[in-house]
Amino acid sequence: MSSVTPALRSRVFHSAALFQRVTQSTGGDALVVNKLTQGKQSSLRWDTSRAWMSTATPPEEKDAEKTDDAFKIEKNTWAERHAPKWMVPYIQLARLNRPAGTYMLLWPCFWSISLAAPAGSLPDLGMLALFGTGAFIMRSAGCTINDMWDKDFDKQVERTNQRPLASGALTYPQAWRFLALQLSAGLGILMQLNWYSIALGASSMGLVVAYPLMKRVTYWPQAFLGLTFNYGALLGWSAVQGSCAWPVCLPLYAGGVAWTLVYDTLYAHQDKNDDRHIGVRSTALLFGDNTKPILNAFSAAAVAGFGTAGYMVGLDWPFYAGLAGGAAHLAWQVNTAKLDDPINLQTRFASNKWFGALMFASIVAGKVI
Repeated sequence: MSSVTPALRSRVFHSAALFQRVTQSTGGDALVVNKLTQGKQSSLRWDTSRAWMSTATPPEEKDAEKTDDAFKIEKNTWAERHAPKWMVPYIQLARLNRPAGTYMLLWPCFWSISLAAPAGSLPDLGMLALFGTGAFIMRSAGCTINDMWDKDFDKQVERTNQRPLASGALTYPQAWRFLALQLSAGLGILMQLNWYSIALGASSMGLVVAYPLMKRVTYWPQAFLGLTFNYGALLGWSAVQGSCAWPVCLPLYAGGVAWTLVYDTLYAHQDKNDDRHIGVRSTALLFGDNTKPILNAFSAAAVAGFGTAGYMVGLDWPFYAGLAGGAAHLAWQVNTAKLDDPINLQTRFASNKWFGALMFASIVAGKVI
């Protein structure tokens, strides 16, 4: 009799682990397991001359593996590896271990501050630092608010069921105290600005609090997120100039909203199956098979909005060269996205930090050259 080789042992352990993941995620529902295996029995064969085992993996198992791999990417961060144990749930609640969303909030602020700078001048570094800190704080506060609203939904979505409130790692009283600390820090940043900007910034809290509710009532929560995350397009200019110049700020704001619709629709495709099951709405579900042509249209709208804002302040040719590069980047994101591949979608989403950086550099270059 041939001995069991390491390769065979690895295959057996892999199959057992996969079965465990499926049964855990379905609560042990035998009907789901039967659905996965019906008509798709793995063909196992032992070849003593080559000593390997072959398994024909069903498509559903491949999808489960992709989702599991994406979950590992999300969880395998510096917070889980290095932070004190008591601190990890708070870091996860505020998404401090996942900074991509902070960039999405920060870049519209930086664009607006740079557009408001005098011709031939660099943006105010102190103002950039202030808004950078504010974006970091308010994005984390927004995540806390989101998880407090969405605890029951998060429990039912594979990608989010281990978030601190959904998993029970933190309680609501702990989250409330943490949120109070975050909002106090955010208020301290806001109070450094002029009174026009203080009033303008305070008015954004309605958007921050209401955004998590939108997925319950509309298929356009991504548009509402755009209104929230791009508020810095208005606030940055007013902080520098004392009030908003609407012919500049409104096109910049509208372009930012269209940009958000692009990246957050791609992001939402990760959860579309769970969302459909629990009744959560999104543009990913609304657009369906038409996602790519619709997002290409929103990409064009974003480029048009940014271009109009740049034109209104008289930016020079480097801005338009960078804008062309940004348009190419958006086209790459949309047209290479695999709408059923969480890893691919995570990569496309995270790449938007570089889109924002490109636009910032283009605005600065268009000002000083």
